[in-house]
Amino acid sequence: MALTPSADGERVNWVNYKTGIKHLYFRMDATNKVVTIAVEMTDPDAGIRQLMYDQFLELKNVLHDTLEEEWIWDEVFYDEDGRKIARIWTSREKLSIFNKEHWPEIISFLKPRIVALDEFWSMAKYSFEIFK
Repeated sequence: MALTPSADGERVNWVNYKTGIKHLYFRMDATNKVVTIAVEMTDPDAGIRQLMYDQFLELKNVLHDTLEEEWIWDEVFYDEDGRKIARIWTSREKLSIFNKEHWPEIISFLKPRIVALDEFWSMAKYSFEIFK
């Protein structure tokens, strides 16, 4: 993916995607059981987190059109550390990062989705300037 430019034509670290907004992340995760890609809003201030989530709700149709699929929307989600966050996500089960035979399917799952998130973000990021 290192050679794949962003929607704005810039180099990007896909694994550590920078939204430019504090507490707003595009995360990819692969374990021994599931592969997940998510938009996570982690601001410790519940009001700010809710405002971010509401802004995504305003852009829900644009996001789903860009992704060409619908994702799961969790206004309240508890991360692995027990922190309350908001999350928009999708996953594929029965894939293991530890099984090399699964790697092509994992890449085929994650790559088009992170590229689509980047395309969405190149259009939508201006709606989130207030959170900078």
